[in-house]
Amino acid sequence: MTRFLTAALVAATCLAAPPARADSAEKLVTVLTSPEPQTQLMAMVLAFQAAKQGAVPHILLCGPAADIALKEAPESATAPQPPKGMSPQGLMQTIMAEPGARVEVCAIYLPSKGADASALLDGVGVAQPPAMAAAIIGDDTEVVSY
Repeated sequence: MTRFLTAALVAATCLAAPPARADSAEKLVTVLTSPEPQTQLMAMVLAFQAAKQGAVPHILLCGPAADIALKEAPESATAPQPPKGMSPQGLMQTIMAEPGARVEVCAIYLPSKGADASALLDGVGVAQPPAMAAAIIGDDTEVVSY
């Protein structure tokens, strides 16, 4: 009986779930703070795959993860990783070429480093807190954090 009730509950939940894709493109905000290159790369892999499936990627890099946005990034950001030989910075730059894609560093990142926007790769911006907050709470936005 318990199995039947569980199966019925799962079926009802699946049938009641909204469609996975809306008519308009969904936005994916990826907040990346992790210093680990493997985590950074996986965050980029998932953001890239979401973009390929129609999501508009918006990446916010904070703390040590923002180092991947530097022109003079640490080797951990640029070193190829198995199994495909991609790097966090390289895949981030590929994502930046996707329609509507945005990559920004936290507003406090550059001042904390004693640097200005000239230290960033071309196309990487500095997030403005009001605009970033609006992006995070948007009705058509999914937020993931690493």
